[in-house]
Amino acid sequence: MPSVINIRPTRLEYIRTKRRIIVAKKGLKLLKLKRQALILEFFNTSKSVASLRSGLQAELVKGYQAIRMAEMLAGAMRLENEAMKIPQLNKLHITPKNVMGVRIPKIEGGKSNQALTEHLLELPPSINEAIKAFQNVHKMVLDVAEKETTLRKLLLEIEKTKRKSNAIENVFIPRLLAAIKFIIFRLDEMERDTFMMLKTVKRKMGEREQEALLKKEKEILA
Repeated sequence: MPSVINIRPTRLEYIRTKRRIIVAKKGLKLLKLKRQALILEFFNTSKSVASLRSGLQAELVKGYQAIRMAEMLAGAMRLENEAMKIPQLNKLHITPKNVMGVRIPKIEGGKSNQALTEHLLELPPSINEAIKAFQNVHKMVLDVAEKETTLRKLLLEIEKTKRKSNAIENVFIPRLLAAIKFIIFRLDEMERDTFMMLKTVKRKMGEREQEALLKKEKEILA
């Protein structure tokens, strides 16, 4: 925004500046509402992440217990051999989704395919249970990663929105208000100058008329 010194002190500029203040205040209100909504979404997602982490910890314990049971029942060699034969899960697909104007990566895929399902049917129940437990761990890790990414992006957007609202509230609007004061001051000053000039002109015109009357009276008396 131009400095107050460079602003043209005209009524048109006054109207334009008033309109800019109105628009800036509306924008500030929207930014504050957006920030509040982002903070609410951040805390809701944070609670979800805390729940997922707790569940992930429990699932990891369950998974390691299943591995130990499989080692005891099927043997460590059999477990290691079967682990090397497990078909890969479906590939991951990351697609963006919009959360309060923030683009968040949505992780999809990573599920068991037909080959893995058929492979599980051929395995001993103990190994089967261990594999299923770590399939759940895999899914929960992806969910945690997605939610934590959402938290980071929401936090960045909250900070960005805060900076924008602070700039409008503490810098932009005060400058516009200062410009309004300057324009009003200059308009009043010009109005006073104009009034004084008109008063001076009127006085001089009166003096000239008086001189003309006196001159005319002298001519008549002569």
